[in-house]
Amino acid sequence: MVLASVGLDDKYTLEQGRIYLSGIQALVRLPIMQRALDRRAGLNTAGFISGYRGSPLGGLDQALWDAQPFLGRAHVRFQPGLNEDLAATAVWGSQQVGLWPGAKYDGVFGLWYGKAPGVDRSGDVFKHANAAGTARYGGVLAVAGDDHLCKSSTLPSQSEYAFMDAQMPVLNPAGIQDVLDLGLYGWALSRYSGCWVGFKIVSDTADSSASVLADPERVQIRLPEDFELPPDGLNIRWPDKPLAQEERLHRYKLSAALAFVRANRLDRLVLDSPSPRLGIVTTGKSYLDVRQALEDLGIDEREAARIGLRLYKVAMSWPLEPEGIRRFAEGLEEILVVEEKRGLIESQLKEQLYGWRSDVRPRVLGKRDELGEWLLPSAGELTPAGIARVIADRIGRFYTSTAIRRRLQFLEQKENALAATPVLSERVPHFCSGCPHNTSTRVPEGSRAAAGIGCHYMATWMDRRTETFTHMGGEGVPWIGQAPFTETRHIFANLGDGTYFHSGLLAIRAAVAAGANITYKILYNDAVAMTGGQPLDGKLSVPQLARQLAAENVARIAVVSDEPDKYPDGVFPAGVTVHHRRELDAVQRELREVAGVSALIYDQTCAAEKRRRRKRGLLADPPKRAFINTRVCEGCGDCNVKSNCLSVVPVETEFGRKRAIDQSQCNKDFSCVDGFCPSFVTVHGGELRKPAAIAGNVSLPPLPEPARPALEAPYGIVIAGVGGTGVVTIGALLGMAAHLEGRGVAVLDMTGLAQKYGAVTSHVRIAARPEALNGPRIPAGQADLLLGCDLVVAAGRDTLAKLDPARSSAVVNIHRVMPSGFARDPDLPFPAEGMAAQIRQAVVADGAHFLDATRLAERLLGDAIMANLFMVGFAYQKGLIPISSAAILRAIELNGTAVERNRQAFLWGRHAARDPAAV
Repeated sequence: MVLASVGLDDKYTLEQGRIYLSGIQALVRLPIMQRALDRRAGLNTAGFISGYRGSPLGGLDQALWDAQPFLGRAHVRFQPGLNEDLAATAVWGSQQVGLWPGAKYDGVFGLWYGKAPGVDRSGDVFKHANAAGTARYGGVLAVAGDDHLCKSSTLPSQSEYAFMDAQMPVLNPAGIQDVLDLGLYGWALSRYSGCWVGFKIVSDTADSSASVLADPERVQIRLPEDFELPPDGLNIRWPDKPLAQEERLHRYKLSAALAFVRANRLDRLVLDSPSPRLGIVTTGKSYLDVRQALEDLGIDEREAARIGLRLYKVAMSWPLEPEGIRRFAEGLEEILVVEEKRGLIESQLKEQLYGWRSDVRPRVLGKRDELGEWLLPSAGELTPAGIARVIADRIGRFYTSTAIRRRLQFLEQKENALAATPVLSERVPHFCSGCPHNTSTRVPEGSRAAAGIGCHYMATWMDRRTETFTHMGGEGVPWIGQAPFTETRHIFANLGDGTYFHSGLLAIRAAVAAGANITYKILYNDAVAMTGGQPLDGKLSVPQLARQLAAENVARIAVVSDEPDKYPDGVFPAGVTVHHRRELDAVQRELREVAGVSALIYDQTCAAEKRRRRKRGLLADPPKRAFINTRVCEGCGDCNVKSNCLSVVPVETEFGRKRAIDQSQCNKDFSCVDGFCPSFVTVHGGELRKPAAIAGNVSLPPLPEPARPALEAPYGIVIAGVGGTGVVTIGALLGMAAHLEGRGVAVLDMTGLAQKYGAVTSHVRIAARPEALNGPRIPAGQADLLLGCDLVVAAGRDTLAKLDPARSSAVVNIHRVMPSGFARDPDLPFPAEGMAAQIRQAVVADGAHFLDATRLAERLLGDAIMANLFMVGFAYQKGLIPISSAAILRAIELNGTAVERNRQAFLWGRHAARDPAAV
């Protein structure tokens, strides 16, 4: 097979053909495409992007920074917001450029982004800006990142109702191709109607990658011919009275949005029947789930037509365009509305049909059935399996088939099997090795703390006497309402420097104004750690922070650091004291006795960011390493207690469980040596020995190509592992390799808090043609291969649910990586044999392959992270990867990170599968 000529910049530069990119990268490409579209129309426009990070859009700012050369050439300016509502206000300003002389462009198209709580926070701005309108050649997309399953949030989220309250039309893309297509339509809709346009992005879209079409002719914008604009148009103007804005919005702008959707047929009939009985209306992610559910039930286009099934895909979920939905409803007995979270389309649909025509009275069901029982619940998340059950039940009155009965039987058996499978171990997210939170979140005996947002939130499930939390920027403020009514005199409140810069300073100001007796523990870790180590959106040093707090009348300020000697004399305001972190407990005991608001600034750089900077040569790597002498170690676990660090690992010996330092993970925090333990040894100036494979660049002989799986149906690979070990990298490499071969491919990374030692799962779906894939998520029982990079996650229920004993195989790393509970329970068991047995039962007979890939990678390649690609090579040689070796090696070359070691890991894995003894 000839591989496609692909470059990493294709995602931003290729104008025609297929490109491989993620949902986040699609949002970056979108303004580049809009500028090109405007240039072809003879317009000289620019773009402006502002917002605030937060999962599932946590990496968007990083992707925008990385793409600055491409954005700059497209006249697109990215300016991160200090917080979400200020970012929205700046985007509002971009629509005002043409109101006065001096504009350098015909218009500026704007893009705002934020997590769902940021949508809530920006409601006032959205209402004002949407009422004011957009520029004729501007337009605004407000991209909302919704975390439906609360994977990395404090509450599940749904943004449509907030947009609806601001009377902003809402577009709901179903996948990455829709992001590109509907994004361009969205800006045109915004220009025509004068409305800001909500643009909903869920985790399944933001965290997935796919091979999609970049052809610009996919979007052919048509202006409505059945709607008459008012003489003065619908765009922004000045002066503009509030009541005039209201009338324009209510009377014209939303109607113009509906006319635009109708003219461009954004809502469309996907499946039809000459004798329709049941209609399904769906939108966004649920559309892909419905398509997958129908495929699982054996209902294709021809079968749908035969049994009387219609399917309608809604692009604009609010307001619902009435003419198309009414045409769809004609002749139907029943309409089933499938949508995530609270019903939005269902209530509009009932309103559209009520009193319309007496001869069109289909029953409309969605969240509840005709008896009022839950049908498609608003809590949690809808899945193809759950949707398939409901569809089968609704059509069961007039149709069934062998495929339907078989699928329902499998789902029932799988559900019963999982219910009977005990959970032997879990991956609970934890602070990184060497993380400053490990120390900073401790409180003295007799005190309690309130959690902050972000990484601080994880302290609520650790032994830190940290209870309750609040929204971003409200840290510590609940104490204002508690303090007058309790005998407790004082609490601590955790606050990160990123949150402080975003809005937390106001919380401190409120506490000072209320005279609250509280100590704010502000962690200055020099990075926005939870979302990937971004810098603050401005400049803030520890001395600046101390001066701000002093100016806010904070009564007492102390600075605690792992390097207290780095501060020159006179850099802090009078009265500020500086201490080593070893004095943390004593300092806190003093501060809790101070009347009023006090502050402890804990200065220690994020451990993950330190690691990144050291790898890039931006930070000195201390020539020092800590080791534990297992002959001296008594296995008491005091080093775990002192450090709360998961790089302190167990070692099983003939004399019982001892401790060791995992050198591949250690970030050189050295808090583990703070106890009174004679087993610790520190080595100064030495370096770890390199394995022969790296030092000598061992050349491996070629191997015969194995027979690869056919792609008659989509092939599913589930990759299950721990965050930070390269799981997402494997999915990216396999996805790119499939793209190089011209296959259809979709990759979904389910991460959440995974980067903090939590579970991460990637779904890779590969098909002969892109059209054969209905979304990136692997349905229940349809994984052909499990790549178990971690035994605990591989044996988890979410992973086992994807396996089928009739089709699935597994390659699993049996290296024992203790869960985070080990930091608090020195005797925590690791039931490896039981978890391995659960995996064997879930796959075909003799289809489970177990190897200690971590140990092999460390010995052969000097890096435990290489274990995952080692396993890919092993699985490939076993005939379990449907992509050529040449494509995988080419994808590794394109990846650009540790290219030679990645290549060696893949090749060593192939040889391990062929001859384990030789390896």
